[in-house]
Amino acid sequence: MSTLRAIGHGFMEFFRDLTQRSPARFAIIIFLSLILVFTGLFSLPVAAANGQVTPFADAFFTAVSTICVTGLATVDMATHWSPFGHVLVFIGVQIGALGVLTLASILGLVISRRLGLRAKLIAASDSNPLRTHAGPVNEGQTVQLGQIGSLLATVALSTLVIETIIAILLYPGLIVAGVPWHVALWEAPFYAAMSFTNTGFTPNAEGLAPFRHDYFFLTVLMAGVFLGSIGFPVIYTLLRQRWRVRRWSLHAKLTVITTVTLFFLGGVVFLVLEYDNLLTLGTNDAWDTTFQAFFLSAMTRSGGFAILDIGQLNQSSLLVACMLMFVGGGSASTAGGIKVTTLAVIALAVVSEAKGRASNQVFGRRIPSDVLRVALSVVAWGSTIVAISTIIITQITKADLGDVLFDVISGFATVGLSTGLTAQLPDPAIYVLAITIVMGRVGTVTLAAAVAASSRSQLYSLPVERPIVG
Repeated sequence: MSTLRAIGHGFMEFFRDLTQRSPARFAIIIFLSLILVFTGLFSLPVAAANGQVTPFADAFFTAVSTICVTGLATVDMATHWSPFGHVLVFIGVQIGALGVLTLASILGLVISRRLGLRAKLIAASDSNPLRTHAGPVNEGQTVQLGQIGSLLATVALSTLVIETIIAILLYPGLIVAGVPWHVALWEAPFYAAMSFTNTGFTPNAEGLAPFRHDYFFLTVLMAGVFLGSIGFPVIYTLLRQRWRVRRWSLHAKLTVITTVTLFFLGGVVFLVLEYDNLLTLGTNDAWDTTFQAFFLSAMTRSGGFAILDIGQLNQSSLLVACMLMFVGGGSASTAGGIKVTTLAVIALAVVSEAKGRASNQVFGRRIPSDVLRVALSVVAWGSTIVAISTIIITQITKADLGDVLFDVISGFATVGLSTGLTAQLPDPAIYVLAITIVMGRVGTVTLAAAVAASSRSQLYSLPVERPIVG
């Protein structure tokens, strides 16, 4: 007995030390462990509707897509899984929605009974990834170190409250659509969770087809996707400052403005490109065409719900959708992608360079140069991951490059929309896409922080020499 107690004590000490030395690595380990656990659960015969063992590749990909709140699937999610399997999906997306670093902070708190300084710093990086980057960072930029406990409480409470409100609003629409009241009691929370977590799974085989003209139902889904995609730090700011926009953090301002701008810009572009496509919007009236175009714009940001057949979109529209998906949502949100603040910082840098400014400025604030370096690194690493994955899957499947690129970006950005390719992938391609999803969800900045945990500071500088650029 004493031996078991000693082993248990040593195990706890190991994880306590790990959380203090490298919280980012610990977060990744926990994240991957959850995927393996859910892979085992999805492999159980009781999880499948037919009572048989689900093939490992499908169980693994479903676990990845669930924990990473992606929404892509290699099986029919509505018919393949049993009620137990659907419960697993529901629980998995809730865990995944907490985010890698927030989850690690909570687990570190449970293990060590308190949040140490480094754990607080890494938790703060969930609201501002730059806190893992060397160099001074303005504490007023997002959430201050002493407010991490409040941030974690906000994450849990806002998730519960927002999903409950969404479920209540969706319930009447389900009843009107002919769903039995007792079934709607399950489907309403399920849709609410899938919208706020930006996952996009549907509990019924027809998907959103029964609600195609229920604009209130679809609008509520869009609202849930929007709240989930702006990120918990922004929700935290909105709860504290409400409509006092001048007192919003710079992060909140950039996130909201860029998100709204991309939503309207994407809707207008889809409207122009698809209004005459008889396979998508060409047969609808003016109001329905406009609404569906903006609904598609919202879902390509990471929502994952689809009314239109994505595979029937014009190639130009697929390219625009790829661009929107790659950007994704806000930092520390349930959305994926390179994040809207990354795009905003790079765009502001371009404007500042065009105006000849020595620094990147906006809303009376100066953005440090290291922020731009991190933004460029995120774009570079994201592009590299997408490119490599696209090349490998194209080589394996010999499929159309446009379809492969769309599904790869959808996986990397944890969107969940598909041209239909994902369900037809062979096992090797499934594993490649699953790895892409994990890397997209964990985040390039988090990976860099984990790798750089043991890096040393350079106490000297080299001579300056300027290469020719452009």
